[in-house]
Amino acid sequence: MKANGKKKGLKIAVSLVCGAVAAVLAVGLVTAKTGFTGKDYTIPELDLSIAGDTDEAYRYLYELYTVDASADYLAHPDSVLLKNGSILTVYPKGHGKGAIQNKISTDGGVSWTESLVATPQSWEDSLETPTIYRLQFTDGKTADKLVLISANPKWPNMTTPGGFNCSVSSDEGQTWTEFERFYDKDSDTPVVPIVAMASLTQLKENGKFVDKWMGFFHDADFYNYKTILTFDDAGNPHWSKPEKYFSAYRDTEKEAKMCEVEVIRSENGTGDELCLLARSNTKKMNSLIAFSHDEGATWSEPQTVPAALNGERHKAEWLPDGRLFITFRSIERGKKAAQNAPFKLFNSKKWISEGWVAWVGTYDDLKNGTEGQYRIKLAHIYQDGQTAPAYTANPDTGYCGNVVLPNGTVMTASYGKFSPTETTADGKYKTYICAKRINLADTDKLAAEQQP
Repeated sequence: MKANGKKKGLKIAVSLVCGAVAAVLAVGLVTAKTGFTGKDYTIPELDLSIAGDTDEAYRYLYELYTVDASADYLAHPDSVLLKNGSILTVYPKGHGKGAIQNKISTDGGVSWTESLVATPQSWEDSLETPTIYRLQFTDGKTADKLVLISANPKWPNMTTPGGFNCSVSSDEGQTWTEFERFYDKDSDTPVVPIVAMASLTQLKENGKFVDKWMGFFHDADFYNYKTILTFDDAGNPHWSKPEKYFSAYRDTEKEAKMCEVEVIRSENGTGDELCLLARSNTKKMNSLIAFSHDEGATWSEPQTVPAALNGERHKAEWLPDGRLFITFRSIERGKKAAQNAPFKLFNSKKWISEGWVAWVGTYDDLKNGTEGQYRIKLAHIYQDGQTAPAYTANPDTGYCGNVVLPNGTVMTASYGKFSPTETTADGKYKTYICAKRINLADTDKLAAEQQP
C-alpha cells in the first residue's frame, strides 16, 4: 500500500471532513435514530497488521512495541502521560484480578524498560483492571494529581469486600497512597462495581470547570452508576454516594446489558455537552450512545451507533486538529460477520471480532449517527491455530491506554495474542501487552488510497 502524493491525500481528507459538515447541516444537532443495528460498515479500514511493500515513511505504523510479555497472560492496560513526557502504563497480572503491574516509556512508547520504584503494598491484592487518570485543578494552587482506581467485583469461587479502591499520587507517580476502599459491603451504600472507573470526566458549574470529577461503573446486574470525586482541604479523596443514572432507560440498559461507558466532552473537551458511548454486552444490539446537557444529571434516549463504531470498551482522545481517535474491541454483526466463523454469546445473534481497532471521525459524526472517516485495524490478535492475520480475530483485546503526545502522535497500548510464535509452555499463544504509535497525518494519506 503506497501513497501517491500529498495532493490526493489532502483532497480525500478534505472531502471526508466536508461530508461530515454536510451531514450536520442536513440533520442538525439532534441525535439521529440511525437504525444501523447489525449492518456492515462502509467506510475504509486500514489494516496495519502486515506492512507489505508500504513506503518506508509509513512502516512505523505497522510496528508493535512490547510493553510487557513477562507472563503467559497480561492484559487490560491503561495509560497516562506524565509531565516529564514519559508514559506510565498500569495493568493487572492476570485477567482483571491480579497484582497491579506498571511500565514506563521515556521515548513515546517505543521502549518500556522502566517501572515505578515503589508502589503500595495494597496494589498486590487488586481484584480488577486498574484505571488511571490525570486530575487538573482549577483553584490555582493545587498541583495535578494522578488517581488510580480498582474495583472489587465478585469472581467465581472468591469472596469480595465489594466497593472500589482509590490510590492517589501528588508527585507524578513517584509515590502513591495505599488503597482506600469506598462503598464496600459494610457501608451504608454497598456496591459491587465492575470496571471502576470506566471513565472519569471533570465537571462544570455555571459554565466553568470545577474540581469535581464524575466517574462511572456498572454492577453484575448491569445497572450503571455515577459517583463524584472531590478532595477535602487536606487533599484526601471523597467519592459521593453512587447513583443509578440510567434508570429512565432501564429496559434498554437491561436488554443491551449496557456497561463500560466512555464519556466525551464536546468541543475538544471544553464544551457543555457530554456524549456517552456504552458497550452492549449481549451483542443483540450495537453499542449505545446518549447525550447530556446538564453535566450528566440526565441523558437523552439511547440510540445504537453505526457498525463502524460498534464494539466494547471505547476509549476516546481528542486530536490536535479537532477530530476524535477512539479505540475499542471490534464487534461485527453484519452479513460479512455471519459468513466468517461467527461467535455466539449470551444467546446473541452471530458475531465476529476484528480485534483491536480504532475509529477516526468527528464529534458531529457521533451527534448525527454518521459512520466517521475511517477505521484502523491496529494489529492482528490471533485466534489459536491462526498462523497469519485474517479478517476474524481473537476478541480478547481492546482495553486500551491512549495518550496524545505533544507532537500529535497517538500512543495506544492494548493486549492480546499478537504472535503465533510467542507461546506458553503448553503451546498456546501468549497474551501480552503491546503499544502502537500513530500519526494521523500518515494514516489519513493511507486511508485516502482506499477511497474509490
